[in-house]
Amino acid sequence: MAITVEKLKENFAKNGQTLAQWARENGFKPRDVYLVVGGQRKGNYGKGHEIAVKLGLK
Repeated sequence: MAITVEKLKENFAKNGQTLAQWARENGFKPRDVYLVVGGQRKGNYGKGHEIAVKLGLK
């Protein structure tokens, strides 16, 4: 089940981790992760989709 962006951000804050840290740990560029989370990249295919799936947004 997909989670919302708000819930995702809440989980990161609760765990004391930033999106940039998560991106580096998972082999993504922080900018790409921020674009997916911010909605500028929809995550329908390619790297954006991979990020969205790993974050639980899809």
